[in-house]
Amino acid sequence: MTRRGALLTAAGVGAAFAGGRASAQQIAGGRPVRVVVPYPAGGAVDLVGRLLAERMEPALGQQVVVENRTGAAGIVGADSVAKARPDGTTLGVIGMTTLCAYKTLYNRLPFDPDKDFAPVSQISAGTVVCCVNKDAQKKHGWTDFRRLVSWMKENPDALRFGTAGVGTTAHFTMAAVQKATGAKALMVTYRGGAPAVADLQAGVIDMMFELTPGLMPLIEQGVVSPLAVGSAKRVGALPDVPGMAEFADIGLGSVDIGAWEALMAPAGTPPDVLDRLNAAVRKAGEDAAMREKLRASGFSVETSESPAALAEKIRREIPYWRKLVEDSGAKLDT
Repeated sequence: MTRRGALLTAAGVGAAFAGGRASAQQIAGGRPVRVVVPYPAGGAVDLVGRLLAERMEPALGQQVVVENRTGAAGIVGADSVAKARPDGTTLGVIGMTTLCAYKTLYNRLPFDPDKDFAPVSQISAGTVVCCVNKDAQKKHGWTDFRRLVSWMKENPDALRFGTAGVGTTAHFTMAAVQKATGAKALMVTYRGGAPAVADLQAGVIDMMFELTPGLMPLIEQGVVSPLAVGSAKRVGALPDVPGMAEFADIGLGSVDIGAWEALMAPAGTPPDVLDRLNAAVRKAGEDAAMREKLRASGFSVETSESPAALAEKIRREIPYWRKLVEDSGAKLDT
């Protein structure tokens, strides 16, 4: 063999080795990774899931697709993740209410939030914003959040507010507001935030608390009026909208509703796969365009240093959400 041929052969062996190493790093031999979003397309959780999936694809070096599996306030989609093969090819964008509150809220679930998921990484953090239909606002004189609460107290169950279902962040926020102030309103449930937002715009419902990404486009267009955010403090994307701490005089000083989404895998997913996925989420979270899109929608990118760090966050927050469920008085069967 000539020296040139030997070099070419060595180069070929090196390329094959490199290719084999890259292939070994891929999840499940490079098969497509499915990210389940448990709510309809167009909503806040869907936005988070799609922004993440687009940026995980180059980070993993394999196809990442989003699948919307809706129903039962996120339970249908979450259950499909819990029961999937634990090889890293099925993941779910699961919210803190499913992970921290549902075990208290539901008498029976098709999955165990504590045992049937393997944490990967947190994705985002934010809050909810209270918006009212402009026609209803003008008709009833809801010039600010105090006036809205006062009107609800004077007109029990006359206001119709929308949620993506019992057990969602929006539901718990409104329950906390009603318990603290004595106001009463009628809840209208939907299969997700997007159809509720559409009905808010149309005037079918009067008001809703919703994750900020779901309402920011309508706020920017002047279609709906934001009156308050569910967090104690104001948020950067809505600097003129007061937080709950500013309503301490009407009993809301202790209300502080945060919202976050996490990427979860089925329990039993190998630790090395979870670490690979965690690294991909953190890499995706460094993308400037993703960070800006979430910032503009009222959310921020928040990732976990490790799967164990997310597991600890979930354990830490369960007591807080348990109390919100108990205060709401809700108890459900699936």
